[in-house]
Formats: sequence, C-alpha cells, structure tokens
Amino acid sequence: MIASRLAPPTRPQPLRAMNPKSRSAIKPGRRTAPATPPSAPSKRLDVFDNPAPQRDYLIRLQLPEFTCLCPLTGQPDFAHFSVDIVADKRCVELKSLKMYFWSFRNEGAFHEAVTNTVLEDIVAAIHPRFIRVSARWYVRGGIITTVVVEHRKKGWKPALPVELPAQPPATGLAG
Repeated sequence: MIASRLAPPTRPQPLRAMNPKSRSAIKPGRRTAPATPPSAPSKRLDVFDNPAPQRDYLIRLQLPEFTCLCPLTGQPDFAHFSVDIVADKRCVELKSLKMYFWSFRNEGAFHEAVTNTVLEDIVAAIHPRFIRVSARWYVRGGIITTVVVEHRKKGWKPALPVELPAQPPATGLAG
C-alpha cells in the first residue's frame, strides 16, 4: 500500500513562523562568470552540407532579438530579422548564426548597413540559390524602418508555385 507510506500533506507555514536555523541556510551571494563561457559572440558562420541539394526548399529563420548600437547616439537599436534561404550545396549552422547575430550587440551601425552586411556574410558562407534578409527595426523617433535585401544565384529560376483548388474547412464531423 503505497498510500500508507506517503506523509500527509502539510500546509506551508508563513516565513515568520519558520525556524530561524532554516532561514539562515539560504545565503545570498554573487554569481561569478565561468572561466570558459559556454558561448560567445563570433563573426564565424559554420556550414554543413545541404541534405537535399537536388531540390529547392525554403529555410525560414526568425531572429526576433537582434541588437546593435546607433552609430550616432550610441543608443541600442532592436530589430526582428527574417532570413529566407533556398540553399544550394551548403546550409548555415544555427548556433553559429546565433553567435554571429550576437556579435553586432556592441557595434554601431546604420540599419541599412547591418542588413546588407548580414546578407553578404551569409552569401559568402553558403552561396545560396536565393536569400532574402528582412529586418524590421523597432520604433525610434516615431519611425519604424524595414530593410529588405535579396541575392539570387546567377541563372537560378524559382519553380512556379503549385495552385491547389480551395477546400472547405474540415469540421471533424461526418456528413
């Protein structure tokens, strides 16, 4: 009988009624940085072989926490980046992409320059068939800026989209 071995539920006591010894067991302290951080910002983009180079398929990456500095004021700028890639022979490895985006955090750059640099660096690393980088910059001075840049590999033509007939919504009910 498992139930007979379980202790009856107890009500938590208010802090003032606790034993003073139990309160002293919690010691405030400062957390120190590890000697070797688990990760650090980097301009390096690691790549791997495309597992399906015989077909066009879309890789959509969303990076909603981009930060850099305004080159004029030094104030932080924030953006949501979307990166759409049709890979060729190589794909970009995601952790290295995260570290790459992190590397801009303390750099001053204009929105247009950052967005174009991201495109150029990814193109240099993986030589995709197609890439579109969209950066939606958060409001500053009442202005939202969106910068969109693209690259197409010479001679690459996307397949025509497949048009499927409309279907009524499924209700899960027969009849």
